[in-house]
Amino acid sequence: MTSITAPATATSAVAPASATSGALAKLSNDSNTFLKLLTTQMQNQDPLKPMDTSEYTQQLVQFSQVEQSIQQNQSLKDILAKLSSNDLSNAAALIGKTASFDSSIAGLQPTGGSSWRYMLDRPAQSLVATVSDAAGNTVTTRAVDPAGGRFDWDGTDDQGNRAAPGTYTLSLAAVDAGGSTVPAKIAAQGMVAEVSVDQGQLTLLANGQRYGAASLLQLGSTMANQ
Repeated sequence: MTSITAPATATSAVAPASATSGALAKLSNDSNTFLKLLTTQMQNQDPLKPMDTSEYTQQLVQFSQVEQSIQQNQSLKDILAKLSSNDLSNAAALIGKTASFDSSIAGLQPTGGSSWRYMLDRPAQSLVATVSDAAGNTVTTRAVDPAGGRFDWDGTDDQGNRAAPGTYTLSLAAVDAGGSTVPAKIAAQGMVAEVSVDQGQLTLLANGQRYGAASLLQLGSTMANQ
């Protein structure tokens, strides 16, 4: 995996121009064929019953409109590529920053643990955190300080065994003094190690898990300052 101290990796997956070029080439061939047929027809038409010029003029206009549409699509792809490159350049400054994401899913690396932030809608008397693997199996269940605001998992299950690297989901069960459930908002937290652009979407890699830039909630300097 990419180290948090490694340089930013800029990956851009922009749609190739081969499809557009192929469409333009086919359109050009069709247009040339049409013009040849049209010219032949004009040369061999009945002088007493000349063909209606409005029909082939309309077809020429349609060919032109299709060509313009294909070229406009290519222009939009070029603009998207430029915007993505600019976003990627700006996002490179996030490398090494601690980020919180609007997601209950966090990654676990071969070493180290995972972290989440949480916010309760109102004060709770008790709070229990449950970490589940990608298959939905419970890995560990632990009591948490309701006022803590953050849950750090060391990556071990209830038997003390190290969990396999992958993605893990945190769920919280909070109860107030009256025994009522208290809703909780959860945000995964990790150090940004890489930024990339895939099909025009900017993503951030934190603790082995990729998040869309739109899910970014908060930035900090280091884990210790959070």
